[in-house]
Amino acid sequence: MKGFNTEQDHPAAESGNVYDVSDPTKNVDDDGREKRTGTWLTASAHIITAVIGSGVLSLAWAIAQLGWIAGTLILVIFSFITYFTSTMLADCYRAPDPVTGKRNYTYMDVVRSYLGGRKVQLCGVAQYGNLIGITVGYTITASISLVAVGKANCFHKKGHEADCTISNYPYMAVFGIIQIILSQIPNFHKLSFLSLMAAVMSFTYATIGIGLAIATVAGGKVGKTNMTGTVVGVDVTAAQKIWRSFQAVGDIAFAYAYATDTLKSSPAENKSMKRASLVGVSTTTFFYILCGCLGYAAFGNKAPGDFLTDFGFYEPFWLIDFANACIAFHLIGAYQVFAQPIFQFVEKRCNRNWPDNKFITSEYSVNVPFLGKFNISLFRLVWRTAYVVITTVVAMIFPFFNAILGLIGAASFWPLTVYFPVEMHIAQTKVKKYSPRWIGLKMLCWVCLIVSLLAAAGSIAGLISSVKTYKPFRTIHE
Repeated sequence: MKGFNTEQDHPAAESGNVYDVSDPTKNVDDDGREKRTGTWLTASAHIITAVIGSGVLSLAWAIAQLGWIAGTLILVIFSFITYFTSTMLADCYRAPDPVTGKRNYTYMDVVRSYLGGRKVQLCGVAQYGNLIGITVGYTITASISLVAVGKANCFHKKGHEADCTISNYPYMAVFGIIQIILSQIPNFHKLSFLSLMAAVMSFTYATIGIGLAIATVAGGKVGKTNMTGTVVGVDVTAAQKIWRSFQAVGDIAFAYAYATDTLKSSPAENKSMKRASLVGVSTTTFFYILCGCLGYAAFGNKAPGDFLTDFGFYEPFWLIDFANACIAFHLIGAYQVFAQPIFQFVEKRCNRNWPDNKFITSEYSVNVPFLGKFNISLFRLVWRTAYVVITTVVAMIFPFFNAILGLIGAASFWPLTVYFPVEMHIAQTKVKKYSPRWIGLKMLCWVCLIVSLLAAAGSIAGLISSVKTYKPFRTIHE
């Protein structure tokens, strides 16, 4: 779960972004901050934008490793856990009372209010490490999708057996350049338009994938499936079965990482966020089950790691092109949803530590033709550009879709989605030690920790296997 960046708005701001220039005090909240204008609807869009992303593309492969029973069951269990703990986190936005207490503007602030000590630093490491990993993963996925557009056209013209190898690296560079430009947007809550656009793209390519899978199944060209997934000695070795099953769990965990929005105070932020979580998690789980199960039904135990870019489908090629273009557009917006908290964290720290440094604190007004005036900070320009360049280079060095997704999901799911929300809920509601509820919540934490460790082990094994045969900065052959 992404950093807790939920902020409120003044009750008078029900009309959204319409500011009263005659009274500047109406343009800020009662804490002196700029008005928050988010609603449960925009928060739902942020969640859907972040969740129905690269994770959905690997679910057919994940179900193939786990089988019909375990694969579907794990998807449903992860959705329940994610929603359950997200409601706990929503109640912790204000402290100590979830409605009238002091606001906590970031996930680390929440942990500081309820847990304190070293857990604040541990939360920061987990949170920002997760966000960095996701931005790297999205760079990889976007480039793969863009390459798939060229491949689809090549296969259509030359046949499905043709050598249509295309390098990912130029597309990664293009994606990085676009992110450098978008990264200059200073505030996270100004990105609602990107999230809404990306949410539409998410639904579009997920629906296309589902439609193609249904068409394949209806046409009778289905793969061999099993209740337990891939068969040892036929599809995989015993060791591969174990490690890939663990990695598949990590892929599903990655699929349930999501973001929050900047919400108004009327209705109460925790109520809005709970509603957004219910809408977001329910919607994405529905799409996940369809994509994963229909994809597995279509391809069977030979399901590709990414069923839109690994060419489980070849025709109609123009529809494959459109779906992959939608993926790329979606990830352009989703990258910023996850990168902005990193940008703001570093910039706030630097402003606090060096308040007299003009390079860090000064902003300059620049008139951009057709777009109006923008405030440009040299520090923001240099720092955010450097971050995008570094994540792009890392993506170029390790362009392994499934293993990277599984590792990120395994590393982030337990601490951010389970452990901290549960521990803060126990502290906030003063759950009695050794009571049935306390024991149940602690057992949930321990079980999820074990699952996350196994998923991480499987993803690392997959990453090691890929690295052995890979040479960086050379064209990747399928």
